[in-house]
Amino acid sequence: MHSILSKVKTVGKIAGLTLIFCMVMLSSCSEYNRLLKSTDYTKKYDAAIKYYEKKEYSKSLALLEELVSVYRGTSKGEKILYYYAYATYAVGDYILAGYHFSNFIKTFPASDKKEECAFMNAYCYYLESPRYSLDQSDTKSAIKELQSFINKYPDSKRKEECNNLIAKLRGKLEQKYYEISKQYFFLDDYKAAITSFDNVLKDFPDTKYREELMYLSIKASYVYASKSTLNKKPERLKSTIDAYNKFISYFPEKSRYFKDAEGYFSAAKKQLENTQTQ
Repeated sequence: MHSILSKVKTVGKIAGLTLIFCMVMLSSCSEYNRLLKSTDYTKKYDAAIKYYEKKEYSKSLALLEELVSVYRGTSKGEKILYYYAYATYAVGDYILAGYHFSNFIKTFPASDKKEECAFMNAYCYYLESPRYSLDQSDTKSAIKELQSFINKYPDSKRKEECNNLIAKLRGKLEQKYYEISKQYFFLDDYKAAITSFDNVLKDFPDTKYREELMYLSIKASYVYASKSTLNKKPERLKSTIDAYNKFISYFPEKSRYFKDAEGYFSAAKKQLENTQTQ
């Protein structure tokens, strides 16, 4: 009996606490809704800042959105637009946040927060960059914005961070184009593969894929030449030999691809000699 009464009391306490919590939440929601409808902009301003500092960004954002237009051109306008941009950033809407940071710079060109907002605008572009397997238009835009920031603020303390972010973004592009070039190769589109290999090596001269791509260029060039018509074969076999010579100039010591590369070189050389005697 005592055990049953104890359980009843416990359930009663939980129900009571739940009721109190619900009442507090309802009261809080009711108070916030009244605030949204209020025309007391000073009160809204104070509440917006307080909500932001408490990391209740969605509530802060709803209030700040109205205050941006109300206080436009006033002394409070700069702080409101600054918080508005950061609140938008905090809820994860990076495209819109970037726009607001950019708008802040245009609206308050003499602000001491101008450089910070310029960086945040570029950083929002960085955050919108997708994984390498997807379209990389946003990645290119992010690189452009970060480089623009460096050019505008060459002595900024954020310069090193920007360079690191650009390096990560370029790594995505490198991976993207590397995968595309190999896809051409595996689809037997050797002409496109050779062009794509060359472009990756040109655009990313320090790429970690150099050895592999230069070897694949030899292989693709040889297969492409072998399948060519007789009148086009000599020129394409010469391209295979050139690709091999370039490869060993970069990797004079034994490469893991050396044996295979040498095989394609020897075969290309032999075929070229045969075509010249015909």
